[in-house]
Amino acid sequence: MKVVIIGAVAAGPKAAARIKRLMPTAEVTVIEKANFISYAGCGLPYYISGLVHEQKELMATGAGVLRDPNFFLNAKDITILNRTEALAIDRSSKHVRIRKADGQEENIPYNKLVIASGAKSVRPPLPGIDLEGIYTVQTVDDAEKIKAQLAGRSPGHAVITGGGLIGMEMVESLCEKGWKVTVVELMDQILTILDKDMAFLAQKYLESKGVKILTSTKVLGFKGEKAVSVTETEKGKIASELVIVSVGVRPEVKLAKEAGIEIGETGGIKVSDTMQTSDPDIYAAGDCAEKLNLLTGKACLIPMGSTANKEGRVAADNICGRKDSFPGVIGSCVCKIFDYNVARTGLTESQALKAGFDPVSALVPMPDKAHFMPSAKPLILKLTADRKTGRLIGAQAIGPGEADKRINTAATAITAKMTVAETADIDLCYAPPYSPAV
Repeated sequence: MKVVIIGAVAAGPKAAARIKRLMPTAEVTVIEKANFISYAGCGLPYYISGLVHEQKELMATGAGVLRDPNFFLNAKDITILNRTEALAIDRSSKHVRIRKADGQEENIPYNKLVIASGAKSVRPPLPGIDLEGIYTVQTVDDAEKIKAQLAGRSPGHAVITGGGLIGMEMVESLCEKGWKVTVVELMDQILTILDKDMAFLAQKYLESKGVKILTSTKVLGFKGEKAVSVTETEKGKIASELVIVSVGVRPEVKLAKEAGIEIGETGGIKVSDTMQTSDPDIYAAGDCAEKLNLLTGKACLIPMGSTANKEGRVAADNICGRKDSFPGVIGSCVCKIFDYNVARTGLTESQALKAGFDPVSALVPMPDKAHFMPSAKPLILKLTADRKTGRLIGAQAIGPGEADKRINTAATAITAKMTVAETADIDLCYAPPYSPAV
């Protein structure tokens, strides 16, 4: 069995390792255009801030062993061709055309192929977008360029275009370095993963930290002689020696599309619950593939490293003849903003309305532990249920208290299709240092 995998960040390495565990005799080759492989992309803001001290920590195992091509070859018998670009997929002859770093091209045959090409940061075609000092935050190379600029000059003014998860995490990273930060968001709120009332709390907290936030504001372009010095918006000009473009990502589907593989309505590769594409010998996993939203029943794009790893495992299982399926997602995520924790799962109240539910919500502010414990911290929790069925369909949390375990509990209940009444009766742990009694 010859298995070729395109992409070596999250889903690709997971699929490769799983295939070798289940089918040790398989020949597994992974193709990666970039130099770095199997790294924690979600950790890049913390590497930029200095919380993560060394680059290799993003690419190490839990035991501290660097996951480079030699590691995969020696420990797992997996060949990784980094700095190698996949040029085309020939489905009729079942090979992938590649170009190596030295410019040489060759064909690699496959019996089964996994496309794990990920997603690429959106870089809008604005005037001046190619000036020096304007970055996206997606790869280790991106992080190194930003770190170099931060180290090479005294703190100045930074602009972050986009108020999503990466943008919010970069706010903290830049403020920790002493930079004055302005966030410019096209929508009427930051953190559109939350309802407006919850996002408003995050905005007020950020503003209390000295961050300027402009919502309902369109970026028109950038100006500067060689490097950026001004961000132009419809509400005026903003001094900016550094710009982070964080307006989302798009699935990288060029190879799949050119090979005639079906692309879904969302722009991601259409897959079954076994991660199989329209070609029975080709699978897709990770940010390049469509997901199924378990609450709406519709296709969606929710790029998460956790999901990519699950999908990579499922693709590998089915390639090796072991029946497995990935049911879908409900949109769980968590984000750290200074001392605040922001998390959500399922549908927000506004999303539930658009999806045809009759939502009813409860907003509860309370400590994350027994109120008399010195370590107790406030947390605001918003739960959303469907009025007709009583099912819990969404949860949001914000505050310095522990948000993740509440949202994880809610995610479990939502996945199990529990009603609010059933959720209230779950036998959860209680002791004053860990939680309130209710």
